[in-house]
Amino acid sequence: MKKTVLACLFAAAFLSISAHAADKIRMGVVVKVGGNPWFNAMEVGIKQEAAKEGIDAWQVGPTGADPALQVRAIEDLIAQKVDIIGVVPNDAKVLEPVLKRARDAGIKVITHESPDQKYANWDFEMVDAQQHGINHMIALAKCMKETGSYAIYVGSLTVPVHKTWADAAVKYQKEHYPNMHQVGDRFGVAESLDDTIRTTNDLMSKYPDLKGILAIGSQGPIGAGRAVLNRGKAGDICVFGPFSPGQGSSLVKSGAITGGYIWNPMVAGEIFVRIAGMISKGEKITDGMDIEGMGKVKVDETTHTIVGNRTESLDKENLPKLVKMGL
Repeated sequence: MKKTVLACLFAAAFLSISAHAADKIRMGVVVKVGGNPWFNAMEVGIKQEAAKEGIDAWQVGPTGADPALQVRAIEDLIAQKVDIIGVVPNDAKVLEPVLKRARDAGIKVITHESPDQKYANWDFEMVDAQQHGINHMIALAKCMKETGSYAIYVGSLTVPVHKTWADAAVKYQKEHYPNMHQVGDRFGVAESLDDTIRTTNDLMSKYPDLKGILAIGSQGPIGAGRAVLNRGKAGDICVFGPFSPGQGSSLVKSGAITGGYIWNPMVAGEIFVRIAGMISKGEKITDGMDIEGMGKVKVDETTHTIVGNRTESLDKENLPKLVKMGL
């Protein structure tokens, strides 16, 4: 009799644990490309916050910055019947059909770096995209003494937020720095180190008077900085843009990268999970509320966009602090 009672108790406990595990929210976050320092830091943030929130969350990093690879990753998450999908899109338009399939399957969708993303429940931005572009142009112009030719790199010509940053930067340049001019069109290379190095070498050969590079994309400033350093042009060509502090620290010290601004990718990973937690609990996201890691946010319910205002300067003085944080 005792054995039967004990067996029943163990069975009940097991079923309770299994039910609890089954109730756990499951979330997969698909980033632009796997294995680079920026998204490695984001993965740390996702895991840390998932442990706090009690959410089963993980990151999926495609082998290349290819929208088709992101589509496949999202299709796999739909097949796994996850509760929430997070995405940092390479091409907002290409992802629309697969995100619609996710929504039709009852899966919530959260995007990052993709304002106005169709079929997203929410998109979150760590900083106002237009102001971010303007801030980089102001810094680049100061370094270039407001005169001369410059080039613009983006992670991809189809990344919405990169387009917004670049558009705002160029518009501000034309309005405030008439003696500066952009060479060529923008180059969609800044998520690839090799492509950025190759493009920078080509531009330095084609335009001997090149004085600046605004590189929007995690590998853009690194690749441009390395090419500039190898050509002995450190200090002659100003390189600005967002990059992982640990990866770019030595290039800043050498003068091959002049600086830039970033938000903390680790915090962005945390916020993916934090917003997932809010959605799963049915919490309302409203304009002016404070979201940890974003501060007081602007919320546009029409476009389902949440905008914060948290950036760090990538200058010689601030970099050691960021590197110490593991970024």
